[in-house]
Amino acid sequence: MPISVVMPIELLMLALSVGLLFVLILIQASAGTSAQGLMNMANSRDNLGPMSVWQARTKRCVDNHREGLILFAPLVLIAAQLDVHTWMTVWGAQLFFYSRVAHAVVYLAGLPMIRPLFWAVGIAGTVMIFLALFGIGA
Repeated sequence: MPISVVMPIELLMLALSVGLLFVLILIQASAGTSAQGLMNMANSRDNLGPMSVWQARTKRCVDNHREGLILFAPLVLIAAQLDVHTWMTVWGAQLFFYSRVAHAVVYLAGLPMIRPLFWAVGIAGTVMIFLALFGIGA
């Protein structure tokens, strides 16, 4: 049975967003190991040297995605619990996930000026779900 049949699209987008976070954390860990060395990263990390540009960028990318998930995840879970499933929750969840993928790619590539646009699309998707919970715009 395809996964989209098993769960609503909003929950699928949430699960994929968590998967994206996992991938970003692995990229960040790899950047840290490359910049600081395996032994330094495996120890207490009390005396790490300054972050490399790449390591710092991966950390900011992970932090940014985590912040977005803090807003997105509870709203999706509330919508699922209350059985609120509208075009706004579906589109909002898809906007969030796909914009977060684009945001991560653009952020990690170091492309200026485009990243905030993808961030804004993700926030718009989150707001759509919030509004749908209160029956606004549905």
